[in-house]
Amino acid sequence: MAKMTLMDKLAILSDAAKYDASCASSGTSKRDSMKSGGIGSTEGSGICHAYAPDGRCISLLKILMTNFCIYDCVYCVNRSSSNVARARFSVEEVVKLTMAFYKRNYIEGLFLSSGIIRSSDHTMEEMVRIARKLRMEENFSGYIHLKTIPDASPKLIEDAGLFADRLSINIELPTDVALESLAPEKKPRDIRRSMGHLRMKIDEGRGEKRERVKPPRFAPGGQSTQMIVGADGADDATILTRSENLYGNYRLRRVYYSAFSPIPDASNRLPSAKPPLMREHRLYQADWLMRFYGFERAEIVSSGENGMLDLAIDPKLAWALRHRDRFPVDVNRADREMLLRVPGLGTRSVDAILSSRRHRTLRLDDVARLCRSMDKVRPFVCALDWTPGARLDEENLRSRLTGRAKAEQLSLF
Repeated sequence: MAKMTLMDKLAILSDAAKYDASCASSGTSKRDSMKSGGIGSTEGSGICHAYAPDGRCISLLKILMTNFCIYDCVYCVNRSSSNVARARFSVEEVVKLTMAFYKRNYIEGLFLSSGIIRSSDHTMEEMVRIARKLRMEENFSGYIHLKTIPDASPKLIEDAGLFADRLSINIELPTDVALESLAPEKKPRDIRRSMGHLRMKIDEGRGEKRERVKPPRFAPGGQSTQMIVGADGADDATILTRSENLYGNYRLRRVYYSAFSPIPDASNRLPSAKPPLMREHRLYQADWLMRFYGFERAEIVSSGENGMLDLAIDPKLAWALRHRDRFPVDVNRADREMLLRVPGLGTRSVDAILSSRRHRTLRLDDVARLCRSMDKVRPFVCALDWTPGARLDEENLRSRLTGRAKAEQLSLF
């Protein structure tokens, strides 16, 4: 059998990593090599240098250390029983690739995950070695995101947090029952314990403002996780309930949602078709409403049917159409909480409205200059020179806003 070249391995292990969505580089602290004397810098926001074939933005060198795995998770293309081409990077090869790509300005940093080889501790130890060599030997000041192994030694995970900007542990599936059924080697208890330990270490790393001696920097970008959507029978209400719990209990920076992709030689316990990508998109929108717009999970879900979000319209518009009695909202008098519930108004638009109305009474044209989607906003607000009147009560308001007429059964006679 011919020996694999580095590029052969890269082709296999970058493709194997495409199923992991949680690779945004936002939330990290800024580091500037001009001041530190190292190589490379990182900004607080991510970049979009390239796109995967499925449309996902890739701003990092996103690879697996190996796609060999001793686990046999039914939904995973890299499971031990899967018939896929296998490859494995050495620690030195990952470091070499990262530095080569970074110096050519192809990437902003490294997103590293891995299959489980030998044991969880052995795998985690190799990943920590990569991060340590990049930081300590190569003076690498770019972004590093490590996907940690839930049942690895707490000491190894602590070491990882000293070198990585962000750590993540995938929750995998929305319910413990589904995880135990489809990934029997993975224990929900271990995942929650590791998340709790990470939260504690991240909190310790922030320290108190009044402290003169700051604790060692620990994963300043926080922790994130990912859930697969559509691999089991969980509805959107169940998925958002789990997300709400994760944000509340573990202070996660992000929960990522990844639509299930059918894999070769799949078990008959998995669906034969992937869910619509719009479902993934609606979950992200609902997640945003919970985190930044003051919506409760229950009221978002209640705007759909049978625990599922409406795929035809975004969840904020769905809520507004079901609660027309709360509108129109006076842009000159309403508080921030109610303005955030107006379809078409984002957080920046609302802040701009609140700032502008201190100096003048706003007209509809003023609002139009402060937001991007005036067609959505117009039926739900009133201003000095505008009130929607009967428009808000029109039966066809939904179809007019979405450009889709409701399906109607025509008579044959």
